[in-house]
Amino acid sequence: MQLRLKGTDSPRSENGKGVLYVCTHRTLLDPVILSTFLGKPLTAVTYSLSKMSEILAPIKTVRLTRSRSKDAEAMQRLLSEGDLVVCPEGTTCREPYLLRFSSLFAELADEIVPVAMNTSVSMFYGTTACGLKCLDPIFFLMNPRPSYTVEILGKVPKDLTCAGGKSSYEVANYVQRQL
Repeated sequence: MQLRLKGTDSPRSENGKGVLYVCTHRTLLDPVILSTFLGKPLTAVTYSLSKMSEILAPIKTVRLTRSRSKDAEAMQRLLSEGDLVVCPEGTTCREPYLLRFSSLFAELADEIVPVAMNTSVSMFYGTTACGLKCLDPIFFLMNPRPSYTVEILGKVPKDLTCAGGKSSYEVANYVQRQL
């Protein structure tokens, strides 16, 4: 597999809480690839992860419930424990555009780092439209020469976060435009 990293060094937390990495969502491997590039353990939150994928994941994964209050509470707890990866599109997307971002992440963190993920395949997509999601990484890796490009953008400036007076929707839209 060809791996390519662009962008800045791994950002450090300034407030004692974890850094929130906000990624585009191409395959189920996104948080694993990011953790590998950064060289540190990350926790990934996800909506629909099969039990098999959860068991096999080399990083900690936590399921979200689609209940805004419960998910916010879980993500706050995880951020207090360390760095967190979230894919606010809510599902993998193989299209060349982004799906609408959920603004929940913007309400929870002041240290947000956008991460653009892109994949290139020649035969099999690593995103199932319907079927068994646990097979997505296998299909992606079945390609003769799959590639991942990860671009770590700089931290979102404090004045463009909720702590700087912006609404969560403004922050989510700003991050989405960056990506």
